[in-house]
This record gives sequence, C-alpha cells and structure tokens, in this order.
Amino acid sequence: MAEDRSSTPTVLAAPDEILTEGLPEGWGAGAAGRVAFTVAVLFSAFQLYTAAYGNLPSQVIRAMHVGFLLLLGFGLLANLRTRSTTGKVVLWAFGLLGFLTGVYNWVFYEAILRRTGFLTTSDLVVGAILIVLVFEAARRLMGPALAIISGLFLAYCFFGNYLPPPFIHRGYDLAQIIENFAYGTEGIYGTPIYVSAAYIFIFVVFAAFLERAGMIALFNDFALGLVGSWRGGPAQVCVLSSALMGTISGSGVANVVASGQFTIPLMKRFGFRSAFAGGVEATSSMGGQIMPPVMGAVAFIMAETLNVPYAEVVKAAIIPALLYFGTCFWMVYLEAGKARLKGMEKANLPNPWHAVRQHWPLVLPLAALVYLLFAGYTPIFAGTMGLALTVVLILGTPLAALIGPLAFRIVFWVALGLAAAAFMRYGVNILALVIGALVVACLTFKGGRETLLICRDSLAEGAKNALPVGIACAIVGIVIGTLTLTGIASTFIGFIISIGESSLFLSLLLTMLTCLVLGMGIPTIPNYIITSSLAGPALLELGVPLIVSHMFVFYFGIMADLTPPVALAAFAAAPMAKESGLKIGIQASKLAIAGFVVPFMAVYTPALMLQDAGPVAASFGYPVEVGYIVLKACLGIVLWGAAVTGFLVSPMAAWERVATLAAGLLLVLALPLTDEAGFLLTALLIGRHWSQARRLVAS
Repeated sequence: MAEDRSSTPTVLAAPDEILTEGLPEGWGAGAAGRVAFTVAVLFSAFQLYTAAYGNLPSQVIRAMHVGFLLLLGFGLLANLRTRSTTGKVVLWAFGLLGFLTGVYNWVFYEAILRRTGFLTTSDLVVGAILIVLVFEAARRLMGPALAIISGLFLAYCFFGNYLPPPFIHRGYDLAQIIENFAYGTEGIYGTPIYVSAAYIFIFVVFAAFLERAGMIALFNDFALGLVGSWRGGPAQVCVLSSALMGTISGSGVANVVASGQFTIPLMKRFGFRSAFAGGVEATSSMGGQIMPPVMGAVAFIMAETLNVPYAEVVKAAIIPALLYFGTCFWMVYLEAGKARLKGMEKANLPNPWHAVRQHWPLVLPLAALVYLLFAGYTPIFAGTMGLALTVVLILGTPLAALIGPLAFRIVFWVALGLAAAAFMRYGVNILALVIGALVVACLTFKGGRETLLICRDSLAEGAKNALPVGIACAIVGIVIGTLTLTGIASTFIGFIISIGESSLFLSLLLTMLTCLVLGMGIPTIPNYIITSSLAGPALLELGVPLIVSHMFVFYFGIMADLTPPVALAAFAAAPMAKESGLKIGIQASKLAIAGFVVPFMAVYTPALMLQDAGPVAASFGYPVEVGYIVLKACLGIVLWGAAVTGFLVSPMAAWERVATLAAGLLLVLALPLTDEAGFLLTALLIGRHWSQARRLVAS
C-alpha cells in the first residue's frame, strides 16, 4: 500500500515573480497549503455530487464551477508563486471574491432570472468583478496571450461601433455587455464552461484515480514487454505508452512532462538523438488528445456544440488516431534503421500479458466506460460511473487482502462487482451505498485508512489538474459572447465562403493557418472554440460535413503545439532532452506528418472519419471504400516517412526521396487518375529500392 499521506503534501513557494504563469507541484506550506488542499477536495466533491444527482440548475452549477476555479486558482497562486505576505493576501482575496460571485448566482438565481434585462447595481458590480477576475486568473495561470486575445474581443464590444464597415456594429452599453458575459449562457457561463463542469472535470478526476491506482505502471510494463524488443525499442515504448495513456487522459503537454522524465533519457541512452527523442515524446503525448475513448477536452465541447452523441465524435476519431500513432511507430522504425539501432533485449523486458494478469482489475472501469459511452449513455453518466467503479476497486483492494483463501477473495470480488453493477437497474444510490459501506470498512484498519487517503489525494489532484482547462473554458466564453453579441463571425464566414467558391483547398489552408497562428499563443481548447466558431459554419456551407470540419480544426489546434516557432509540447520536452525546443519542434512536425495530411484527406473523402459515403461506396459498398481510403493513407504515410527520414530498407538518394514524396502526394489527392499513377509509381519505387538494397547486401 502507498505511503501514509495523513499530512497534506507541501511545496514552498518558488522564488519566482508573482506574475509567473503556471503552477509547480504541491499545495503550499502550512495552514494556507492545507486550506488550498481542502478547497480542491471540496471542489471535486461538489462536482461529483452534482454529476451524480444533478438537482441544481445548470446556471448555478456553472457559476459555482467558475467560483471554485477562481478560489483554487488564486489560492494556489498565492501559496506557490508569491513571496510577499501582501501578495498572498491579495490573491486569496481575489479567490474569495471569485467564489462569492458563484454563491451570489446561487443565492439570487431566481431573482436574477426575473430581472433579466433590468439588472440591479449590485448585479452589475458582481458581474464586472467576475469578468475582471477571470481575465486575471487566465493571465496568471495560462500566460498573457489568451487574456490579450480575449481582451481584444471584449474591446471590440465597446468600440466596434466606431470602426469602418464591415467591422462596425450598432454599439452596446456597459450594462448590456456585463449581462451578456457575466450572466447569460453565451458568455463566461456558456457552452465551454458547461462542458468543463459537466464532462471534463469528471474525466480529469477519473484519470487521477486511475493513475493513483497504478494504471501508468500497467501501461509502461505492457508497452515495454510488447514493443520494447522492436527496432528502436525505447522510442516504440514511448509511443505505445502515450497512446495507452491517451485512452484515459486527454492532456497533451502534461503527459509530456509526466512520461518524458522516464522515456526521453531512456531513448537517449539507447542511441537516439536528443532532438528526436524529445520529438517522439512530444508527438506521441499530444496524440493522446485524439485517442478514444477519453479524448481531449475539445472532443466533449465538440459533441455539445454539434449536439451529437460523444460516441459519434469518438467514431470519427478512431481511424485518424490509429493513423497518427501508426505514423509515430513507422517513423521511429525508420529512424532506428537509419541509425542502425536494434530493439531491447527481450529477456530483460517484462511479460506484457503477465502485467495485464497482475493488474487486470484496473482495466474494468475503463471497459465499463467504453461500454457506457457506446451504449448511448451520456458522457457525464459514463464518466461518473467509471469513476465510481474505480473508487470501488481501490477501496475493495485492502479489504480483499484481509481475506485469506483465494476462493473467498473471488466470492468477495464477485459480490462487490454485482453490488456495484446494480446501479444499472437501481440508479446511482445503490453505488453510493456500496462506496459508503467500503469507506466505513476501510476506516477500521490501517491499510484501509491509507487507501482512503489515496482517494482523498486523488480528489485534490483531479481538481488541480482541471484548473487550466476550466480557466481556459471560462475566458474563451468572452470570445464566444463577442461573436454572438456583435455578429462579427458572419463577416469572417462570408470571407471564407468567398474564397472557397473558387477553391475549397484555399479555404482549408486559411483555416489551418488560423489554427496554427492562434496556437502559438493559446491552448488547444480556446483555439478550437474560436476557429470552429468562425470557420466551421463556412466549411459546412462549402459542403464539408459538420463533424469533419470541426475535427479539421481540432487536429490543427493540436498540431499547433508541435509546430515551430512556438511549440508548447516541444518546449515542455526540451529540459528533459537537454536540447533546443525549436529543434525538437522540427522533429515533432516530421513525426506528426499524419496529423497534417489526414484532416485534408478527410475533407475530400469523409469516409476516412466514418462519415459520408463517396463514389467507391456506391459501386462496391461502404466498408470497401473505408478500407480503400485507409490503404491509400497508410501507403502515403509509408512513403512520406521514407522521404522525410531518407531511409526505407537502406539509405535513399535525394531523387528517390523527391519521387517518394510525389508518389505519396498522388495517393492522397482525390483527383481523376491520381490513385492509379500513385500506385504505379509506388510499386516502381519500392521495387527498385528493395532490389538495390538486396544487391548491396549481397555485395
């Protein structure tokens, strides 16, 4: 059992300036640290209760969610980033004010509804305080870029009536602007914060519990045993373990930091270049956001925005996710071959199936989650039940250890499993009773009490991990509110449509560049929300299926974190790789070539995302079309990987690399005769290269 965690973990404030963005590990020293830790636990408890029972109005849940985010965020900034007593007091005061804005919305919920359009002075003051605090929290926790971009949108509401056409609007007074952003469902309390409160928070806590239960160790052992002996073993392990982590966690940059400490030094010791090792970690970790079943937060926002089941988003992501990670495996294989690196000694690696047999109970909550998502249950229900089953598993483990004979332990687990599964028939109350009984039982002995502390710490860590996502969702509501209030989105949409009338490709290219440029300064979530709000309707008007257009934006929002000059994931890997973040970003961009190509392919052949059928389906059936498109994509990836690395079976000449790149391009272009030309050129190039390599070996 884990070490005793009866005392709250502490970390002394770092010697940074108060304005430094982000947060270090821990909660802070002394009483202030314990208060922050308690706030985090209460935050998680509130969110889990509302998710399970949902007996509060949605607006109240959103307001309290933002209130808790501000209280915890400013409290941690005070504890971990501020040296002066005055600074600590000011930040804790900010946090308390932010929390009270949520309480105000709860206490006066019905009164505020009745006076919509006629807000009182106190309403306007509270709303103004909320807006200011959200901006300040975003600036301190997320960096200045997102706050500046959102600030420009807010300024447009105030001063857009002075601009020339087509940017002019009719003008809005202060009361209208505050009401729109601080009380309506199109501002701070809009769809993004609803998704953060209802879905994202639950899955972040779910991932925290699974990590505490040992899921990371299972993923690492399984990956080591399964692919460690392949050519380029350590890098292959990095790719597979990141893909597996992506099934439970949708955080990209955080995964780089968490797993890179282990994988990057291992790859370097094995012989990989520092930049390449960092690039593998950055690319594979960012892929976690597109790996079902638990994708990045954007996937939940997308489902809510498009009003489609989350399972539909997962379905659209399955093939692109497999192609993305398949590309990573292939690029590692080629790079290792080029450097003449082999795999790790199989005798020194763990047995992957032994790891599964040893930790198989950890797979059950994930399996239940997948079943519930695809059985048509809502993500909030599936996530809550998956989390509850994980808690049952964690709490039941020390009790099972007290039972001597194996047969009795089996009976215990079967009985516990049946009791937990009864929620499908009798609702969430039966599951709450089971967890309550396990908590009481664990209180009676030392090992059980230690397990309860693990659960407590998981609740706190989950709340802290949800901070960046929640704050981003809150401030991006300013952007959404501006677009809906002023109607400026229609101007941008009309511009994209006018370009697309002459060339859909140019419209896609403009959308891609918008994502990449925005991604230089803001995270994936606000990047997606802003760009999809502007470009999504335009691409739909140009005939692109709605979910494909949103996935297009989603993908390039992720690619922005890998693309120089500002590649957040690459720079996160830089300290561990001891290499320039720019060089790592260049390698990551090469490794993630599928992420740049697949979205364009999906627009022209939506069957790649299991969407609309094309001409091949009309003649041979939909499965044949999907298989054919996947085959083309795989061949294109094989060819581009060889062209980028300059290696296939043996080193390639410059002209071979150019020809290989051209062959891959022909395969993905959806034009007459390009497929035939691509297949022919591919066969000629690979056949010649293979025979030449054999002759070199023979000589």
